[in-house]
Amino acid sequence: MDLQAGENVIYQGHPSWRAILSFYLKGFAVGAAAGVLAAVINEGAGLGVVTFAIIAAITIVVGFIKRVATVYTITDRRLNIKVGIIARKVQETRLQRVQNVNFNQGVYERIMQIGDVEFTTAGTDESNFVFAGVGQPEQVVQAVEKATPILSGLQGEAEPTA
Repeated sequence: MDLQAGENVIYQGHPSWRAILSFYLKGFAVGAAAGVLAAVINEGAGLGVVTFAIIAAITIVVGFIKRVATVYTITDRRLNIKVGIIARKVQETRLQRVQNVNFNQGVYERIMQIGDVEFTTAGTDESNFVFAGVGQPEQVVQAVEKATPILSGLQGEAEPTA
């Protein structure tokens, strides 16, 4: 993300590895099933072990790339979501447009200390941002709360009532 003059990064991160743990488990299960099938067909464990190792390695590499290729950034002016390495999708909005910040955690997510942070912004249907699978989502919410008073000039003061 190219920062503007005087712009400071408040938070930058990726989805947590714990958020894609189910992807890894599914990949290992497919690898184990393929390994058993290869061992049965070949009537020997050697091909089965190699098959499992190849599928497990591919799963780990794909999961890592999937995670690292997603970057969530909060500056004192903007929200930014960047996804992809070769083909890239960038979603960005000014922090002033953020109306609500919420995070969701189910039972599994609470145990794993991950969650989805949802930013509702003023504008069209395309204006909602989700930082999916971030570790410690409360800290992301606090980062936005830290930046928001700076924009409104409130710095620790109560918001004016209408």
